Formats: sequence, structure tokens, C-alpha cells
Amino acid sequence: MLKTGPVLFVSAAVHGDEINGTGIIHTLMYDEPPKLECGTLILMPVVNVFGFENNDRYMPDRRDLNRSFPGSAEGSLSARMADVIMKEIVLQCDYGVDLHTAAFQRINYPNVRADLKDPEVRELAMAFGCSLVVDGKGPDGSLRKSACQAGVPTIILEAGEPYKIDPSVLEVGVQGIRNVMIHLGMMSGQPKLAPYQAKISKTTWVRAGLGGILRFHVNAGDLVEAGQELASNYSIMGNTRSIITSPVDGIILGMATMPAVKPGEPVCHIAIPNRKLQTILKPANPTTPIRDFIPDTGDPQDAF
Repeated sequence: MLKTGPVLFVSAAVHGDEINGTGIIHTLMYDEPPKLECGTLILMPVVNVFGFENNDRYMPDRRDLNRSFPGSAEGSLSARMADVIMKEIVLQCDYGVDLHTAAFQRINYPNVRADLKDPEVRELAMAFGCSLVVDGKGPDGSLRKSACQAGVPTIILEAGEPYKIDPSVLEVGVQGIRNVMIHLGMMSGQPKLAPYQAKISKTTWVRAGLGGILRFHVNAGDLVEAGQELASNYSIMGNTRSIITSPVDGIILGMATMPAVKPGEPVCHIAIPNRKLQTILKPANPTTPIRDFIPDTGDPQDAF
């Protein structure tokens, strides 16, 4: 019989098209079941069942479930589902990990997002073991922000892209959850952390100044310096239109997966670390191509 201990929930597919988390939970359930020594692990492989069945990010009422928490028993379909999840699962737990991927036609380098001003949340985020830990409370109505406000420290993993189950993301997610359980004393073992960990308090999107077809020169997770080439922008006939460069020193947090872009569409999401790149890893030498970017500081579709 297990000893009493922390109750941890792990949720996936709050957005119905983000199924990497479902694969992570299935791996935990069937391939690599954790040997709990105390406490309780609650696994929710698919939260937004309606969206999952329809290959859709949203609920049938066209609302975003991850903007509907803590919910209402008398509200919309999304609000009612959020209310049940909060009351029946979240509020019965001590900690939480919510699993996400990038939005449609984007990919995210594995990163944890958490309110680092909360000591318990910060410990949980660092224990997960990802290279990048992005500081932020999350948007109003999100599961993790509502959980934290209710006294249940919760973090999210952003990794990979929608409509896919990526083996490399499964590896990161499964190990991260194991690291959290080791940190909480739910199981024994040595945590496995990333080669480096950087706290991120600011990010910027680099957007295309011209429409065209992109040829990328970087991958998600790469370290880049200001002025370094991110992508070449070509016309339909293959003529070079411009070179898109990084406006800052940083790390590629996410990027577009659709090479055809229109003016103003996102190309790369760059994390700006709280310490110099040279203290993380030595990046490649920068180049000095034509600058073509429209930076901003966020995007409403991000699952922060």
C-alpha cells in the first residue's frame, strides 16, 4: 500500500489538436509506468474530447477551453467542462503539469512556462528539467493560471507541433514528469536535466516584412546572435526577395512550419535569456545580411 503524499495531475489535449501530450501520458501509462513510492498520480490523456475527435483546437461552441477556466456550472459548454475539470480534478490535487504544443503551422522547442514569482511553481518548473523556462502567469482563463490562483502550483510544457506525436517530445515530456515526481518525493531516482537551463522573461516574434517562400537557416532550439540569418525569402519564381535576420541575441523558442508567408506573418519566436549567450553555449558567428523583420512581444495564439 502506497504512503500518503502529493497528488499530481498531468493533463493533455486541452486543445484538441495538441496530441503530443496524449502520447506522453500513454507512454507513462503503458510503456514506462512510474514506480510510485507515495502519493497519487492522476493522468488525463485527452481533456478536450470534443476537439480531439474533430481534430480541432477548439470546443464545439468555438470557444477555447484553455481560456474558459475556472468555468461555471451554468455557463457555456466550454465553461461547464472547465468547471467539472477544476472541481473534480484540479482542486483535488496539490500540483499540476499541463502539456501543450505550438499552434497550427508552428513548432515549439521544448520549454516550460511558469509563474517564477511563486516559489513553489518556480521549484516545479526548474525540477522539470527543460533548457528553457519562460516566466509568466499565463493568460486569463487558462488552466494553469486558474489552478495556481486556486492554490495548486501548476506549470505547462510547450513542445512540438499539433497533429503529431513526436518521439523526441515524448522523451522530454516523460523524463520531465519523472523529474517532477522525484522532486516531490513520489518516486526515487536521479533526475535528468537538460545540458543548460535558462530563465526567460522576455520573448519577441520576428515577422516577415514581405510575402514569399522561406528557406530557413535555423532550427528550433538554436542559439542566435543579433543580425544572424534566420531565413531567406524567395519569390514564387525563386528570386531572392530579402533575408530575415534576428533583431536580438537569443534562442529560437518556436518557428513557423509553413514556408509560404504573407507580410506580417510570424517566422520565428525568439527567447531572450536573462544571461549572455556566451554563458550558455558559444553560438555561431553572426552574419550581416539585409535586415527584414517586424518584431513584437507576443501572439494571442500562444498557449502561455
